[in-house]
Amino acid sequence: MIVIMQTGATSDNIEGVVRRLRENGLRAQISWGEERTVIGVLGTGFPPELEHSLEALAGVERVTRITRPFKLASRDFKPLDTAVPVDGLAVGAEGDFVVMAGPCSVESREQVLQTARSVRKSGAAVLRGGAFKPRTSPYSFQGLGEDGLKLLAEARAETGLPIVTEVLDVRDVEIVAAYADILQIGARNMQNYPLLREVGNTRHSVLLKRGLSATIEEWLLAAEYIMAGGNLNVILCERGIRGFDSQYTRNVLDISAVPVVKRLSHLPVIIDPSHAAGKWYLVKPLALAAAAAGADGLLIEVHPSPDHALSDGPQSLNLQNFDDLMCALQPILAASGRRLAGGRLEPVSA
Repeated sequence: MIVIMQTGATSDNIEGVVRRLRENGLRAQISWGEERTVIGVLGTGFPPELEHSLEALAGVERVTRITRPFKLASRDFKPLDTAVPVDGLAVGAEGDFVVMAGPCSVESREQVLQTARSVRKSGAAVLRGGAFKPRTSPYSFQGLGEDGLKLLAEARAETGLPIVTEVLDVRDVEIVAAYADILQIGARNMQNYPLLREVGNTRHSVLLKRGLSATIEEWLLAAEYIMAGGNLNVILCERGIRGFDSQYTRNVLDISAVPVVKRLSHLPVIIDPSHAAGKWYLVKPLALAAAAAGADGLLIEVHPSPDHALSDGPQSLNLQNFDDLMCALQPILAASGRRLAGGRLEPVSA
């Protein structure tokens, strides 16, 4: 249920609605619009007379029931696109295309700093890098932990690039949030509800990846868990869903998810072609397709020497290939009236 306020409704009018909801054991989530304010009603067991009671309050235009299971993520709650703030950037802002790039895993100081300097020159706006790594095998490299976070922070201090990095465990949210600008929830944790609730209690921007076999509705409901905690700063990331042809691709990139989700939800959508492709030479065409389909940005794995990477080397671009991709993106973005957020400084030397 949402309460749509009249144009010009006062703060006292809005507080009156919030107070009435509290009296009925419900919570309010307020979306402030340029012309009018919408109040989402959170909770269960709506009294049958509540709808009429709310409509009688001063400043209320109408009360509408949202039929979709995802309420706060729905365009019914917020018709206009959400732009998620990230240290001076806004993912989903009209006209901006945000590229997040960096290594799958933080391996060393030299690796992180070299990559950060290079991707910034090529036009990346955010540095990605894994300090805590969920691996299929318990014997694979699991990341450097807090030492990796410290290296990412050093790279941010030098380059000015904000950081996106994954948090795996409820117990690690506080420490990761102390370093990161965006908390990433990986595909394997998309339905880790305690973790979703915990990041929902923060006010950090959250990048939520689609699960390995998740439907679009399940993905949006995972976002709803975060938003129900009061954190509306959610970025959705399509990274490919599990298919059957593992010989030639790692996953199946669902390009159609971009326009579908944008029709259903106000949240920004970015694409991770690296995990979808599984092979470096597929990353560029998938990235260009994502930009053409209207995605708000990309999440790209880049490594100075992919053949020596401790994780996901085959799908990582080297520094020159990433620069080539960023050059190829620009005419596609220009055709749709968009630009690279952060801008391109200079080409990378071969």
